[in-house]
Amino acid sequence: MTVHCEWGLPGIAQLRERVGVIVIVDVLSFSTAVDVATARGALVYPHGDDGTANSLAEAEQAAAALGAVLAQPRDAAGGAFSLSPVSLQSIAPATRLLLPSPNGSRLSLACGDTPVFAGCLRNATAVGEAAAAFAGHRDVAVIPAGERWPDGSLRSAIEDWLGAGAIISAMGRPCTAEAELARIAFEAARPTLGHLVRTSQSGRELIERGYEGDVELALDLDASDGAPLLVDGAYRQ
Repeated sequence: MTVHCEWGLPGIAQLRERVGVIVIVDVLSFSTAVDVATARGALVYPHGDDGTANSLAEAEQAAAALGAVLAQPRDAAGGAFSLSPVSLQSIAPATRLLLPSPNGSRLSLACGDTPVFAGCLRNATAVGEAAAAFAGHRDVAVIPAGERWPDGSLRSAIEDWLGAGAIISAMGRPCTAEAELARIAFEAARPTLGHLVRTSQSGRELIERGYEGDVELALDLDASDGAPLLVDGAYRQ
């Protein structure tokens, strides 16, 4: 069993027919939000979001069909559930949450019939071990999600690269060169992990918008022993 590591949708397209398991890594904040919510017993339904009015209408229809709560934008008033992991710390068990996102959700839905885990720093060891066991003798793809530049092109995000490396490190399996480099990067960065993520472009953006708590939750390495698996359209533990 070999571990692969490639970025975003192109990585999924390249690997989904060749591997037994895919791990989506979107540390700030989809995968962290999924971990926090599913640890409390919620079901999280990923839903792609391109930010248009049509996308919002489709999300509202999908949530209604599922009997799910639709996550709101991060800055919504009234303490609504959102992509903010902090907002999900009080979610009730068995809640169905439709979680739109342009990165983690979109990637989760692009994996076809291949089993999918949501991995982050909080659950890196648990997900690495679960994905390796689930795959058996088949290969595993670890996919750092990245972000997008204004023109829509992929922006590599170091928090996802380091999260992928943490998960790969926990697997202890043979790696491609790309996966090995992610593992080495995480192990080398571990003493300064918090500083690197807080001062990364994604970390700075969230902190400047007042979401420092989300960054701190995301940085809580191995705080969770959950391994959210996508089953019947929803992540669950």
